[in-house]
Amino acid sequence: MSERGATSDSLDTTLPAPDSTDRIHHNPSAATLRSLSAHLETETEFGAPSYVSEQRSRQSEFTRNDTDSDFDAEDYTHVETALDGVRESDREFVCLDLQVGRHPDHTYDARYFVPAEQARIALSLTRLFERSEFDKPDFCTVQLPDHDTLAIRTLVDEGITTVLGSDYTGEAKKSFLRLFMQRTKAAGGLGLHAGSKRVTLEEDGDTREVGQLFLGLSATGKSTLTAHGLGLSGAESATMLQDDVCALLPDGTVAGSEGNGLYVKTIGLDREEQPAVYDAVTDESAVLENVDVSEDGTVDFDSDRYTTNGRAAILRDRLASAGEDIDLEEVNQVFFITRNPAMPPVTKLDSASAAAAFMLGESIQTSAGDPDAAGEAIRVVGTNPFIVGSEGKEGNRFRDLIEALDVECYLLNTGRVGERDIGVTESVTILRELARGSVSWREDGDTGLSVPADLAGVDIEQFDVTANLADASARLAELREERRAYLAAFEDLDDAIVDAVY
Repeated sequence: MSERGATSDSLDTTLPAPDSTDRIHHNPSAATLRSLSAHLETETEFGAPSYVSEQRSRQSEFTRNDTDSDFDAEDYTHVETALDGVRESDREFVCLDLQVGRHPDHTYDARYFVPAEQARIALSLTRLFERSEFDKPDFCTVQLPDHDTLAIRTLVDEGITTVLGSDYTGEAKKSFLRLFMQRTKAAGGLGLHAGSKRVTLEEDGDTREVGQLFLGLSATGKSTLTAHGLGLSGAESATMLQDDVCALLPDGTVAGSEGNGLYVKTIGLDREEQPAVYDAVTDESAVLENVDVSEDGTVDFDSDRYTTNGRAAILRDRLASAGEDIDLEEVNQVFFITRNPAMPPVTKLDSASAAAAFMLGESIQTSAGDPDAAGEAIRVVGTNPFIVGSEGKEGNRFRDLIEALDVECYLLNTGRVGERDIGVTESVTILRELARGSVSWREDGDTGLSVPADLAGVDIEQFDVTANLADASARLAELREERRAYLAAFEDLDDAIVDAVY
């Protein structure tokens, strides 16, 4: 390592050839990865491995990339430290060669290095991404969990991410997905922190398909709604394609990123409410992280003993609602999931107001992002904490794409209106009826929002904002001004989007 710190010019990014270095386990089997991690494992009552990490959420405060930050010598030295950890030490490492995506134009080769004693992280990644074979990767991540400095750094053009001081699986997963979104945006599309599903409906003996996207932060119901069967049966069905990150492309297709599985939250997991997810998480193929598992293997999904951000890496072929495909042929409907109590259960948006909703990214903070602030109101552009580049241009790109593709957009409240809770049953019914095209709309005179005039299966009047929210008109007016001021701070964002706040 250089005495005065690395620079962009001096940084050597080469790494050992994993297939010809004795101390590197190149593409070991899942059984070998589990064996290497035996000292960290508690076996669950279902026969699956469970682990507890030191870091239990992503460390956004300690994460920087060289596009959005002015990298200095210290930043480059963090990168060099991680790379030297593989190049110069005598430690045993695990190296996985993985595939991100399946789309013909957006499939990327990803290489991952981690010390062998933390092979459990690599084991989880094998549940999420498919294996691959290649000579030179598009993306490469080196993770040194036991380093005494906490620093996550990404060299965007080089496709290199280094993770120092964190043993959280989510850092490894998102290191690849962050770059997947950046590459698809560079090609004219837009990477999204979103779930995707295909709804198949029967009408007059014929079937038609509706493609749905769900944008929302962790713990807002994105995974639940993406995986839900919507109560359909027979020739009708709802199929989950992607749960976390995908890319909207200019031709209307949506490219998936994770071909093997999902990284799902487990807190409060209930068989009756999420039967498909429950069955996959309790399968012996799952890998649990930070879930309360007793010495005898008993699993308590309701416990926050370690964190409310307990996770499981599950295989998609163990999830009954998941399809074989990960790419959506055509998107027809986009849903922004919020939990703002001043919003009705569902609101129809035009393209400009949809772009405003995208930029506002209103939700609640979760334990995945910041455990200390969990439950607080939060705004994250695109509900996507992994954007690389201008956020304002991101909103413009979103509007342009949905206008060109004629996509329907909705704001979906999965929380409550005032103090009246919106249940999963109501949200699922809304999604099903919107897919059917059976919902009629009206402009609400008190709020100015486009709301359902009638919605089969839901007593929509009980969720009237004015009836459930004290001083609704004043609060909504204040909220609009606050939103407009927030959007006006994005210098690259078109004024028409700023003016379209709801």
